[in-house]
Amino acid sequence: MPIATTRLDPGPCYAAVRSRDRRFDGVFWTAVRTTGIYCRPSCPARTPAAGNVTFHPTAASAQAAGYRACKRCLPDATPGSPEWDLRAGVAGRAVRLIADGVVDREGVEGLARRVGYTPRHLGRVLVAELGAGPLALARARRAQTARVLIETTDLGFADIAFAAGFASVRQFNDTVREVYDASPTELRHRTSRGAPESGPEGTLTLRLPVRTPFAASALLDFLAYHLVPGVETAGPGWYARTLDLPHGPGVLHLTLADPPDPREHDSHPVGGTTQVLATFTLTDLRDTTAAVERTRRLLDADCDPLAVAEHLGPDPVLGPLVARHPGLRVPGQVDGEETAIRTVIGQQVSVSGARTVTGRIVAAHGVRIDTGVPGLTHLFPRTDVLAAVDPETLPMPRARGRALVGLAAALAGGEVSLDRGPERDAVRERMLALRGIGPWTADYVAMRALAHPDVFLPTDVGVRIALTRLGRDPAAEVARADAWRPWRSYALLHLWQTLMPPTPAGAPAPARAEPDPTPAVPED
Repeated sequence: MPIATTRLDPGPCYAAVRSRDRRFDGVFWTAVRTTGIYCRPSCPARTPAAGNVTFHPTAASAQAAGYRACKRCLPDATPGSPEWDLRAGVAGRAVRLIADGVVDREGVEGLARRVGYTPRHLGRVLVAELGAGPLALARARRAQTARVLIETTDLGFADIAFAAGFASVRQFNDTVREVYDASPTELRHRTSRGAPESGPEGTLTLRLPVRTPFAASALLDFLAYHLVPGVETAGPGWYARTLDLPHGPGVLHLTLADPPDPREHDSHPVGGTTQVLATFTLTDLRDTTAAVERTRRLLDADCDPLAVAEHLGPDPVLGPLVARHPGLRVPGQVDGEETAIRTVIGQQVSVSGARTVTGRIVAAHGVRIDTGVPGLTHLFPRTDVLAAVDPETLPMPRARGRALVGLAAALAGGEVSLDRGPERDAVRERMLALRGIGPWTADYVAMRALAHPDVFLPTDVGVRIALTRLGRDPAAEVARADAWRPWRSYALLHLWQTLMPPTPAGAPAPARAEPDPTPAVPED
């Protein structure tokens, strides 16, 4: 996108507002002095005069300036800015942690510790770049979560207050009134969108916004092909898994169906927003914010697919692939440590082999839970548990077993952190310093666990097979991969997608002669 959220240029911003360009929803917010409200750029209301508007990089910034949310366009019901993953600076990393509820659980001090700054300096950085400090950003996130729960569930307001992270019902009421110019009761009464009701106690069904186009079925194929028995399961049009959340275990169920073709339907125009239906079953409603944010990571929900397509579409190799799978996402994760452990297990074995081995490790060392969902029986083993395992007892070669236990110890001890707080380059260096961890593993973890949009794996066997099947010289194409920056992770997924037939969801991946989408990789 041409607009950088931390240096908002009024000219391009106002042009986006005049054209009601949906691509910029979630990238910046428009505050109107004459009405005292802030809107998303695509708000259908009459366009205000240029002299009456200011532009803000976050909803919290607009709120801190005294503006309330527009009741017509619901400016907080948008995907987040893709810039946070693209730049991954201090502000972006802090925003991701705040969205996960770190300020609610650990305070500003805990947030600052995770990003490696003092609380005072972090506050200065966030105010300078985002127009609001960590407390204001956390407050805006709580208000957004509260509004979603008010309008999409039949939970009592006290339950919503604590699920959203508020310290008291009074604080919840005051914040909702201030941000939305309506009481919680008025918000609930005015909604008429036919939202699903909450189910049994601890079960919430929410709609998560993602930009279109959105290749949901391709994402489902990837997740279903790589699912770990006991932790994940899938079926036609859906995916489910267990969650190890800060206050207790949970279960996620996603409905993953491609939106209607925008050429035939107006409800999901290209450059607009669609909704992914997510059902959470939580032990503790205080984990709502964390569960939602981690699911958004899994979906790569803040991706700007049009920016990716605009850059990769003209490429002679990738162009046809981008046209074949518009809106392809990089599958993320709900737990960075789990992703790293699974990546090490997958070294030097096929995907189906890694599934089997990982399932055995889950059965032996994961916590068994009763989910009521067939196939979901365990939480993925925690790193402190795996760090204490004798490598000789793991169902893998000894060298890889030692690498796994060493990585688990580094994660459990804080030497390596995959919570998206530290700088990506620093995380990579620390991983490479561990025995048995090489560039392929470190970079794959950066792509999946740290949401790095610009990772390429030049030694990956799957990449070379895909390029060969496309009639290209792998060496020549890998040599020019820099032309795909800053979206090389998406280029990688498009190449892998050519090797990915639809997987029979809910069943073990079929044995077949052709290579796995991510074939055996070199032993790091």
